[in-house]
Amino acid sequence: MLVDILVCVKRVPTVGGVITLTADRQAIDTKASGFTISPHEECAVEEAVRLVERFGGSVTVVSLGPVAAEEQLRACLALGASSAVLIETPDGVETGPIATAAELHAVASAGAFDLVLLGNEASDTGDYQVGIRLAHLLGRPAATGIKALTVADDGSSLAASRTYRGVLETFTLPLPCVVTVKEGINLPRYPSLPGRLRAKRAAITRVPIGSAPTATDLRMTSLRVPDAPQKQAAVLGHGVAAVPALVAVLEELGVTR
Repeated sequence: MLVDILVCVKRVPTVGGVITLTADRQAIDTKASGFTISPHEECAVEEAVRLVERFGGSVTVVSLGPVAAEEQLRACLALGASSAVLIETPDGVETGPIATAAELHAVASAGAFDLVLLGNEASDTGDYQVGIRLAHLLGRPAATGIKALTVADDGSSLAASRTYRGVLETFTLPLPCVVTVKEGINLPRYPSLPGRLRAKRAAITRVPIGSAPTATDLRMTSLRVPDAPQKQAAVLGHGVAAVPALVAVLEELGVTR
């Protein structure tokens, strides 16, 4: 049994500390950081590679972004993806979930993919829409927020599990289908040296962004970094004299009950 899988990934800023914006407030300042794909999508690539290692087939990764997004696609190829497609956007062009789903649909519908995997949400904008919109355009069943996948031995369906409000939910979906996965579904591997060398030489298919009106459905006005929560501290006293005040605080918090 062979399984052909399409994994959709997004180029996002690598931000591990304080977020700073550019002077025009149009983008995150990445001079001291860089770009990557979100942990959800990294897990999606790993899950696809594991399925192909078990059943055979291929893993294609696709990204909508500028030419520089080839860096993220090559990182996916180093992890074991078979091929990569870049839907090339002009520098500075932002696309919302409607346009993104439409552009991904053009690639997904052109291939006979048994499974389309996405991250559950974008790590930069927090959008949860692309996977559902893509499934709707493809006319395929979908499951979101998945933390475990099991493909049937005959390749006709898969079981997708997630935990919702402490309850384990498992859905059986016929293939082909669309699934969005969350970080923790697996532990992504580190790319090997041969994998890195192979990815460096691999050809990446480039396709232009569509000319439909939805191609640029998002207009940037400005970004704003939310104010950090204020931290306050109060001195209750010194030495033994502070004990009554400390006990009062503990009682107020319900710790002593």
